[in-house]
Amino acid sequence: MQQSFWTRESITQGTKQAFVKLDPRSLMHNPVMFAVEVGAALTTIDSVRYMVDGNGTSLAFVGQITIWLWLTVIFATFAEAMAEGRGAAHAEFLRQTRTETTARLVAADGSVEVIPASDLKKGDVVLVAAEEIIPGDGEVKEGIAAVDESAITGESAPVIRESGGDRSAVTGGTKVISDELRIEITAGRGESFLDKMIELIESAKRYKTPNEIALALLLAGLTLIFLVVVITLAPLSSYAKSPVGITVLIALLVALAPTTIGGLLSAIGISGMNRLFERNVLALSGRAVEAAGDANVIMLDKTGTLTIGNREATEFIPTTGVSERSLAEAAQLSSLADETPEGRSIVVLAKEKYDLRAVDLPEHEVEFVPFSAETRMSGVNYMGREIRKGAVDSVCSWTGCQTDPALGAAIERIARSGGTPLLVSEGKRILGAIHLKDVVKEGIQEKLAALRAAGIRTVMITGDNPVTAEAIAKEVGVDDFLSEATPEKKMEYVRQMKSEGYMVAMVGDGTNDAPALANADVAVAMNTGTMAAREAGNMIDLDSNPTKLIEIVEVGKQILITRGSLTTFSITNDIAKYFAIIPAMFVALYVSGHKVVSLGALNIMRLTSPQTAILSAIIFNALIIPILIPLALKGVRYRPSSAATLLRRNLLIYGLGGLIAPFIGIKLIDMIVTALHLVSTVH
Repeated sequence: MQQSFWTRESITQGTKQAFVKLDPRSLMHNPVMFAVEVGAALTTIDSVRYMVDGNGTSLAFVGQITIWLWLTVIFATFAEAMAEGRGAAHAEFLRQTRTETTARLVAADGSVEVIPASDLKKGDVVLVAAEEIIPGDGEVKEGIAAVDESAITGESAPVIRESGGDRSAVTGGTKVISDELRIEITAGRGESFLDKMIELIESAKRYKTPNEIALALLLAGLTLIFLVVVITLAPLSSYAKSPVGITVLIALLVALAPTTIGGLLSAIGISGMNRLFERNVLALSGRAVEAAGDANVIMLDKTGTLTIGNREATEFIPTTGVSERSLAEAAQLSSLADETPEGRSIVVLAKEKYDLRAVDLPEHEVEFVPFSAETRMSGVNYMGREIRKGAVDSVCSWTGCQTDPALGAAIERIARSGGTPLLVSEGKRILGAIHLKDVVKEGIQEKLAALRAAGIRTVMITGDNPVTAEAIAKEVGVDDFLSEATPEKKMEYVRQMKSEGYMVAMVGDGTNDAPALANADVAVAMNTGTMAAREAGNMIDLDSNPTKLIEIVEVGKQILITRGSLTTFSITNDIAKYFAIIPAMFVALYVSGHKVVSLGALNIMRLTSPQTAILSAIIFNALIIPILIPLALKGVRYRPSSAATLLRRNLLIYGLGGLIAPFIGIKLIDMIVTALHLVSTVH
């Protein structure tokens, strides 16, 4: 679902919307740019007055100031329009997937009636067969089927939906591609997940976070202060026998006000939401986006998030008097009919270590013994050989003999390391053990280390016992773990962390995760999860990838960093503009009693004249906004590091850059303006 920012269609649409947003009623939500628009309107009136008076020299100056003030406002609305355009494109994509379809409604007497899907109500039960569209959000009550969710997630691979588990929730607009499901509808018309997605995406511009609101209030306060300052300059300049016109006062106000961040603030927030959409994450709350950037505790499930989720065979440990190859051969034979991930991994390990090839055993000579919960063993009877593999106590009970001390020590080592030991026997003789372990996902340690460098504490959630959990936690590299995690323990842990001042983020997909999700600051529910988990979360991952929580936190931090960086740049570049406009305004003689003092020495940028200085500053002020639009939309690159490091980098790059850039830019523009004789240089 990712799209380019700068397509011809998006630029054209953004330009149109930029002019629509010039409506004062629309612009009033941005006090800084509203003040600039009012100023542009006043200078427009001033330009008309000079035009009527026939004052060509003043008209050239005031007219150009007016044009650049209007461009300043248009560039700001263009930035917001471009950001909103991304969300509109996502919404349109989803709207195209929502087609009116029919539903096979199961009546109370068991009969089936075909009705429009829009007529379905909560509690209705429908049948959906292969190649049919699921007519509404619901829970699978009977059946198991493969479902194509590409219309929602963009992923082409089908997913399994079945009754009675954590993968029972289905979404309207998706397609069943095998078998048949009996679904109970859980959302009425206009309440479906797809409807909510479209509504949330289209209304993204209204999702202002607390920090963004606070910054907007600060910018409004600064603008008000500068307005008072500028108003007081009018009588002061008259007293100094150097009256300043309204156009110059407005130019000073625009230069003083933090117009750069004022013009880009909305675009930063909206584009941050879009970056979540591009990662197939739907934020149900503006506060969740803010909290994602502030999160300093992340709770991650062990299985499927930190580890692959399926235990794999990693080692053959023979008992005394048995070769490792003989053990591997027996283990492989006992696993030929074992279609579990553990069984397949045993066959693969035997092949990799000893080049033992799986063979097709004659059906009349072989009897496979399937695994059962009662025996906790599986195996094979082949040519008089009775080979079994299974849990330690089960195999010991089967053989009636004890393991030797060396093998017993190895079994204890496996258990303490967080692995699972399996015993292999032939007849009544124990051949050795197989080490099954949770395999840590590739690269997860590096991600956790990066989070730790950013001051984020990682917590592993697992149902394992404390000894096993501790061993896996050390291998993975998390800061803490919660073992034997029940719904109550998860919820209490979240509450404890929050009571200690932490911002907690977690991911979940089951009903047992719902209490903890409801209490977390950032609660990411899997789209494949239960309805209870999805309703408890404030974000939904459409891809159902638990590790995406790390990306969500990074996007949240990127939003905060981008906003902070451009705010720093905006405030510091105002300082340079002061040196351009203020000396230019008072470069004439200031009379103090009988003493005459020249303020020309303050013109440290050596700008040509007051007119070229003011015009150059306003041109720079306008142009810097479109120059920074790509950065606001894409976001400042996030590199995991401490807050102190981020602050130093921010001040060095954006603080110092914001201070230097205007000196260079305004001077160059002044030289161009002077060379082109755009304004009179006569004082």
